[in-house]
Amino acid sequence: MVMTEFEFSTDSARLDRARIHHWLSTDAYWALGRSRGKQDRAIDGSLNFGAYDRVSGEQVAYARVITDRVTFAWLCDVYVDRAVRGKGVGVALVGAVREEIEPYGVRRILLATGDAHGVYAKHGFAPLARPEDWMALQLQPDAPRPTGS
Repeated sequence: MVMTEFEFSTDSARLDRARIHHWLSTDAYWALGRSRGKQDRAIDGSLNFGAYDRVSGEQVAYARVITDRVTFAWLCDVYVDRAVRGKGVGVALVGAVREEIEPYGVRRILLATGDAHGVYAKHGFAPLARPEDWMALQLQPDAPRPTGS
């Protein structure tokens, strides 16, 4: 998928791992303080998406999907560099994720967000229709939610 200024890729070799770690561990409420080792393991075990400035090649956004590529997908760690927010990169990145995952035939793509519901709604994400059917095993405390959520 290509936008005017940005391109999207699932090539993990292109990822700027140091930048991704910095973004998530210092500015993403759900991953504050995440270690570089933990982030690298998460990248290695996931389908990764990068958004890149078409002129400089610099990475400007990131998302990863945990999936078996058959029945289930979990979209997480979606982050857009503050310098390019408001330019449609996040919406386009989620679209690129959907385009990549949809042909696998998974039943659903899940995600959790404390502050970006509108971004995801543009691609058909909605609250769970039957949240009473879902359960979670809490092994670690949740990260603090953003102020005002």
